[in-house]
Amino acid sequence: MTPSDFVARLGQVKASAILRTNDADAAIDAMEAAVRGGFSICEFTLTIPDVHDIIREFSRRHPQVIVGAGTVLGVEEAHQAVEAGARFLVSPVVDEAVIAAATELGVAAMPGTHTATEMLTAYRAGAPLQKLFPAPGIGPDYVKACLGPMPFLRLVPTHGVNKDNVRAWLAAGAYAIGFVAPLFDSELIAEGRYDALEARARELLAAVGD
Repeated sequence: MTPSDFVARLGQVKASAILRTNDADAAIDAMEAAVRGGFSICEFTLTIPDVHDIIREFSRRHPQVIVGAGTVLGVEEAHQAVEAGARFLVSPVVDEAVIAAATELGVAAMPGTHTATEMLTAYRAGAPLQKLFPAPGIGPDYVKACLGPMPFLRLVPTHGVNKDNVRAWLAAGAYAIGFVAPLFDSELIAEGRYDALEARARELLAAVGD
């Protein structure tokens, strides 16, 4: 899969499942629930214990699912994640060395941006997608405002997106969105209630719509 293939696929499905948990034993089961609920793009953050083994095993189990790594903060981390099977790399910040590493490794980079300057910096460094992190106080209007002078950006809000506002983010021009806490509730993971996580996945994707 090329970076452009991934970008096109994300633009089609409009949503990804992003898991951040301290429970390595539950990580695969939690993401399995999201996949059963309909997600086909999944991100494991590098803050999860034993995350490379998890990415490797999940990619083996689900070759049809696009698996990526989040919280990538350095070039070595980028290489390790791709070696484990990650097909896209997400960061909370703009690090041009990480973007360059992603390009070299043949995967898409999605650096975290918050200001218009960071968005343009990421774009000019070669990142085909720009994660909006954290969500600004004015919400979807911020996406619309940034896209006004820079319509070539592909902004992907994550933090702050939920089933009640996801349509507003997309209507404002967001290229896609990512679900974190609204999908992977920590209490449900701790209790092993994967059926409830699956139900959340279906509900969130229904809110995204076609």
